[in-house]
Amino acid sequence: MLNVIDVTKSYPGATPREILNGVSFELHAGEWVAILGESGSGKSTLLNLVAGLEAPDSGRIVVDGHDLAALNDDARTTLRRERIGFVFQAFHVLPYLSVARNVALPLALNGWASEPAHARVTEMLAAVGLGDRAESHPRELSGGELQRVAIARALAHRPSLVLADEPTGNLDQETAAQVIALLRDTVKSHGAAGLLVTHSHAAAATADRVLTLSRAHLSSG
Repeated sequence: MLNVIDVTKSYPGATPREILNGVSFELHAGEWVAILGESGSGKSTLLNLVAGLEAPDSGRIVVDGHDLAALNDDARTTLRRERIGFVFQAFHVLPYLSVARNVALPLALNGWASEPAHARVTEMLAAVGLGDRAESHPRELSGGELQRVAIARALAHRPSLVLADEPTGNLDQETAAQVIALLRDTVKSHGAAGLLVTHSHAAAATADRVLTLSRAHLSSG
């Protein structure tokens, strides 16, 4: 589902800053893999590269059989829209839309017809325990509930790859554990592949494999 091959990334400046150096790993369908690292270690940069939002200085990234370097901007945008789901620490739930309409966004962008889209939204809200909150607005929800909306939205269009960027950073310990369990179980039940980047050892402990990003290098264990 994902193959990252000898990827390097630096940011220019008076003293260029090396972010990633020779990073390689694979992620298969049905796997829930954590990348553990402290703040500033390059975790979010790695996710941006995997999503095609940034380009590596060298190396290759292949998502669901597509080499990102071989795609133009439009093709990468289409790949993100159709094959990738995102869950962010800050939720990024649109405040002026109802819960249901937030979850329906990726379906609308991918051209789903009204009836199947409505059925899918209903299914996903039930899966994350928010079946009775479809018409609520984000201001009426707790942090944990907002993150559940974000999970439902990320998985609504049945992506092949789910990327979670510090999804529990704004949550208390108990809610964080519930959200990580929900995200992991939902990813696996949908046959997707999930990549979690986190600085939380508790969150990483839920993964099938844990990779550690430190000093621009990625290691297992």
